[in-house]
Amino acid sequence: MSEITQIEENVDRILLGEKTIYLVGTAHISQASVELAERVIREQAPDAVAIELCEGRHASLLDPDRWKNTDILSVIRSGKAYVLMAQLALASFQKKLGDQLQVKPGSEMIASARVADEIGAELLLADRDVRTTLKRSWSALGLFGTFRLIMSMIFGLFSDQKIDEEEIERLKKSDALEEVMKEFSEALPEVRVALIDERDQYLAAKIREGDAKTVVAIVGAGHVPGIKQWIDKEIDIEALEVIPQPNPVWKLIGWLIPILVLSLFAYGFSTSGASKTLEMATAWFLVNGVFGALGSLLALAHPVTIFTAFVASPFTSLNPMIAGGWVAGIVEALVRKPQVSDLETIADDISHFQGIWKNRVSRILLVVVLTNLFGTLGTLIGIERVSSLVR
Repeated sequence: MSEITQIEENVDRILLGEKTIYLVGTAHISQASVELAERVIREQAPDAVAIELCEGRHASLLDPDRWKNTDILSVIRSGKAYVLMAQLALASFQKKLGDQLQVKPGSEMIASARVADEIGAELLLADRDVRTTLKRSWSALGLFGTFRLIMSMIFGLFSDQKIDEEEIERLKKSDALEEVMKEFSEALPEVRVALIDERDQYLAAKIREGDAKTVVAIVGAGHVPGIKQWIDKEIDIEALEVIPQPNPVWKLIGWLIPILVLSLFAYGFSTSGASKTLEMATAWFLVNGVFGALGSLLALAHPVTIFTAFVASPFTSLNPMIAGGWVAGIVEALVRKPQVSDLETIADDISHFQGIWKNRVSRILLVVVLTNLFGTLGTLIGIERVSSLVR
């Protein structure tokens, strides 16, 4: 059993057997949170300092030029363009707020790590690997949930709403946070499980493990209620690190589409001959090609890319192993090769509407997303057009 006492605002002391944990709730873009984290660590002089970062995010904060090493072709080939675009949108949104308040996102975590080194405390990276969290989130969302999440990120990206420091500090209070979490869970309950609830458990398990007698844990204030709930409970941390397999239903649908279309072609040939099959194939090619090309056109892709999308979309829509957007994105990356400057400025560029098309990297990602989106629409319309010709 644990004994929890609030010793000051946003700071709880947790007695867990012989271990004492000071749980500090912060806002990730608040200068007051930076100062609070540094002060509590110095005052308590703990054996260990736990921060809400995994190794990957910790390295990213220490290396702000990490985007320079991004291999955009590998991202496209591995089908991770959507994930990277979502990460960039979130990073840009946080940076925009951080610039507004003149605080770099994650500053309290870096400051905590620095102070831990100064006093000789062990540094514990207590968060789950961000790639695992993202994969579990995408898996739970499904197609329509992913679309809602991406749209909400995009709307947030272009929002001109100003958030002052007083509002940031208000959100650090548990009652306000619980209200925010309630709204979030209602809008995207699938994301909340992987993004918040599971990480509450993971953070609690990591914070309490080890031999340190005194630990100061610096975490986002939104995780504080969950950590206090799980801090003295048994947690299967290995289960929280499992990456779920893709839903077989989507793979089945991916194969059913070409089977359906080819079956329609075969039926048209058997009932009306080669001329009908040619008419159906032409309709399929034009509808898919036009919609695929339209997606690339809206992304302001190079003419060669637009033509490639037109030619590739009718064929990739019949191949579940490859997407038209991937082909178009690779061609765009080869024709308009990203420069180091694009990777250096991408977080700033995508914070405003025109910058997304100006930056070569974000435009390539936009080509992938829009070509696939319109290509999917073209596939659905194409199926309807082909089926109407055999009625």
